[in-house]
Amino acid sequence: MAALRWPSPSPCPSRAPAPRTGRASAGSAPGGTAPAGPPPAASLQTFSNQTLRLIVHTSIGGNRVRIRVSNEFGTVPLTIGAARIGVRASGSDVAPGSDRALTFSGRSTITIPAGAPALSDPVELNVPALGDLAISLYLPGTVEANTIHGTALQTNYVSLPGDFTGAATLPVQRTITSWPFLTEVDVEGSGPAIVALGDSITDGTRSTVDTNNRWPDWLARRLQTVRDPVAGLNGRIGVVNRGISGNRLLSINPANLVAGRSILERFDRDVLATAGVRYLTLMIGINDIGNSTVTGPGSLSITAEELIAGYRQVIARAHAKGIAVFGATLTPFEGAGYFSPEKEVVRQAVNNWIRSSDEFDGVIDFDLATRDPAHPSRFLPAYDSGDHLHPSDLGYQAMGNAVPLALFRSVGTAALKPAQAK
Repeated sequence: MAALRWPSPSPCPSRAPAPRTGRASAGSAPGGTAPAGPPPAASLQTFSNQTLRLIVHTSIGGNRVRIRVSNEFGTVPLTIGAARIGVRASGSDVAPGSDRALTFSGRSTITIPAGAPALSDPVELNVPALGDLAISLYLPGTVEANTIHGTALQTNYVSLPGDFTGAATLPVQRTITSWPFLTEVDVEGSGPAIVALGDSITDGTRSTVDTNNRWPDWLARRLQTVRDPVAGLNGRIGVVNRGISGNRLLSINPANLVAGRSILERFDRDVLATAGVRYLTLMIGINDIGNSTVTGPGSLSITAEELIAGYRQVIARAHAKGIAVFGATLTPFEGAGYFSPEKEVVRQAVNNWIRSSDEFDGVIDFDLATRDPAHPSRFLPAYDSGDHLHPSDLGYQAMGNAVPLALFRSVGTAALKPAQAK
């Protein structure tokens, strides 16, 4: 989670949207996570007069920072008794001299109504690119984490009872690998943000904890490495991961709300509300296909046509706000628990449409990058985490390396397909 500058929207052209430009307003985000919830009772986390220290890996650097805290899935008001931010040294420790107090509308504490988010006031802090920040939230009283991102793949820390937001070393009671309440860190800068919207494969499920091996992390590294100011690649493009494990395009799983609302439902909150968003990558649909049921010989309860109609809605809603949309093909899943030959037919039909329809502003071919050439409905063995649905660390790296950087080269070519943007 991290971010850049804070632009306002500009008028949208009819087909190929240009990135948004204009006056500065509120913020911009090359880092964040997607909230969901509430969790089932068996996995609901409760905090009682404790301090959370949440670790966030930045995609870009800057010198002015603020956070977004969410109570969007809560049923009662959420009180933040104190909040601070600093550069992480190691573990739960904050680097000396980097600790900053955060305020909300000038106050050191805030009570967030049920269903609402809140933004902190910005503070001066030298934020490193591809570094770690430590955000401390003190929760007085007893608080249920009804708004949470369940698959953080990052060790976070829960204190002993008390307000330890200002402690350089947190007295740790336990660790968690989720992000309660915190959904974004914005770092003021000079470039746009890419939102990676998707399911567990964007979320990084089965990648190694604490290593930042999700495919959007690999994309962020590449964007920091490549320097081409003329083409617009100058280390100022941030990447915001809005993947949720179990997420779907068209529907929700009422038995597992931590899998998030559908893409069509959460689009405004998780894309349009992201500060500085100018580009969107969309990889979604494998859970819609995998969880569908056979309704007759060779037919399913979900069709490629229904998924395509959903993709068209995302494209239209993004273009209406001047955001370029890049469609990503669905990766192989033969061998996964919910695979069937009928479902593979739908996946292939969806991928063929993504590649050939000319309706996205560009295509990212994750299927081609990860499949076994000798058995294209399966992952290349080295890229398979073992469940035949999620990539391994090497597979996620291959995905991050497969994203054409030409998609993000400059304002003038942001919405062109890769072949035209070379």
